[in-house]
Amino acid sequence: MRAFSLEGVVKMELEYIRGNSLRALQQKLGYCFSDLLLLDAALTHTSYVKGDGKAHKHNERLEFLGDAVLELCVSEYLYRNYPELNEGVMTRARAASVCEAALHKAALELGLGECLRLSRGEEHSGGRSKPSILADAVEAVLGAVYLDGGMEEARAFVLRLTEAQIQAAVDNVDAKDYKTMLQEHVQKLHKGNVSYELLASSGPDHQKTFTMQAVVSGKPMGEGSGGSKQEAGQAAARETMRMLCIGPEN
Repeated sequence: MRAFSLEGVVKMELEYIRGNSLRALQQKLGYCFSDLLLLDAALTHTSYVKGDGKAHKHNERLEFLGDAVLELCVSEYLYRNYPELNEGVMTRARAASVCEAALHKAALELGLGECLRLSRGEEHSGGRSKPSILADAVEAVLGAVYLDGGMEEARAFVLRLTEAQIQAAVDNVDAKDYKTMLQEHVQKLHKGNVSYELLASSGPDHQKTFTMQAVVSGKPMGEGSGGSKQEAGQAAARETMRMLCIGPEN
């Protein structure tokens, strides 16, 4: 019969618990790894390897890869879904979507902090909730998904995490762009002015939804809704630009 030391038994038990934790995390990620060691590496901070001398791979290289995949996926999404946006607006929207704060929020929603391997020192200093560590972990997990499942799975993972954030970023970043671009286009073609009319408002006072309509030279055009009249007006201007097939370069 093979003999096991107490230390060996404890190590096996810890690895068993670790495996169960990672398998449970896959449900939140919406992706099942063929190679679970990739996910394990993605959630192993450098401090765990350097500080405790553990024979594990850490997540820095996966973070590097994931960062590139993330920018590509978000850039592609913006390019395909917002043809009216110019490079400057897309750049700002992408930056807002992949910034540390956005990734930190995503990590908290996924519960990545609970699955991180950290050194004792990093653990005691609150490393499981540090925005920088959690944001890096999201990128590392994305890098792991990319290596394990390819670009389609990586793209799907990115959109599950960031699609709502991208849409919010587009709506909020440099909000004057849609109205300004529409007004400049109308004036350029000497078609008169653009005005906005309130069509409806609904909901309680603390959470109202407004619907506005853009009117170009007296002609009703695109409609849009939002949590404020300004936001609804921007949505209406954007819809009008889509109807007129115009962009910032026209």
